[in-house]
Amino acid sequence: MDSINIKKLAEALNLSTSTISRAFRDNSDINGATKERILTKAKELNYQPNHYASNLREQKSKTIAVIVPELANNYFSQAIHGIERVARENGYHILIYVTDDDYNKEVTFISHLHNGRADGIIMSVSGEANDHNYLNQFETKRLPLVFFDRIYDDIETPRVITNDYKSSFQATEHLIEQGCKRIAYLVVNKSLSIGKTRMKGYLDALSKYSIEFDEQLIVDCSNSYEENSIIIKNALVDLKPDGVFTSVERLAFATYYACYDLEISIPDDLKVISFSSLEIAPLLNPSLTTITQPAVEIGEEAARLLFKILDHHQDKNCFSEVVLDSKMIIRNSTSNLPESGKK
Repeated sequence: MDSINIKKLAEALNLSTSTISRAFRDNSDINGATKERILTKAKELNYQPNHYASNLREQKSKTIAVIVPELANNYFSQAIHGIERVARENGYHILIYVTDDDYNKEVTFISHLHNGRADGIIMSVSGEANDHNYLNQFETKRLPLVFFDRIYDDIETPRVITNDYKSSFQATEHLIEQGCKRIAYLVVNKSLSIGKTRMKGYLDALSKYSIEFDEQLIVDCSNSYEENSIIIKNALVDLKPDGVFTSVERLAFATYYACYDLEISIPDDLKVISFSSLEIAPLLNPSLTTITQPAVEIGEEAARLLFKILDHHQDKNCFSEVVLDSKMIIRNSTSNLPESGKK
């Protein structure tokens, strides 16, 4: 029997070769019955698609690069899961790059990816205090790029963000309504877009309730767990806050550890709320009140924006913005109930 190729398979089914190709890539725009008919006939004729050769013909790597500041944060793990799901539906794989919040790593990764290793990039940025013009230096050769969560305001490209200002305002307001008067805001880098936006919500909520702003209560933390332990313990001892709002989830962990070491009771002595997508937040002791971002949905939306460029040839430098809502989930870490009344 002669060897079967995609053209012969298409002729046997009276379909186009592009339809055959979409079936094997599991594209969502192909009818389910048609796909099943193609796969059944391919098995009958012992046809195996050569994706590698197809990618070479199309001059595509069929790969998306995902660049994130860290993986320890559950938020980024969930966002990557959403990206991977949409990429897989479109016949793509993903490569994950971790910058560790190092701007120079980001620049190196981006430069490396322009050698054809990826067809597009989805990124949460690292170096907002630096010059971002390196992205524009690629000019028309710049790969399709979508930002999510952390963005560069001066780079025209699609992005997916959440309503951080509103969420931070609500978080601070919740602590005030629970009786807090000295609320510390813990932030890793207040020059980052999310750090600035979240701090603005915190400050405006204080202003609404006529609570005097104390600059010392803006506590600059780091990416080091060891350093944060010292920074937060000193803040709790010296500043004596009655509420803590942490801008990222790892600072909530560090606050819990510091309170344990200092024998500070949460929520009796200190109420804690944090941005976090941590699935075990309800299991912490006490359970953690969170501002939870729709991380998986953010990843999915970012990937869909990228595929609009890759598949439909939309302008890769066209500005578009998707804003999703986060949700405040109130748990025991901000409760006013006595210990015996907590559930």
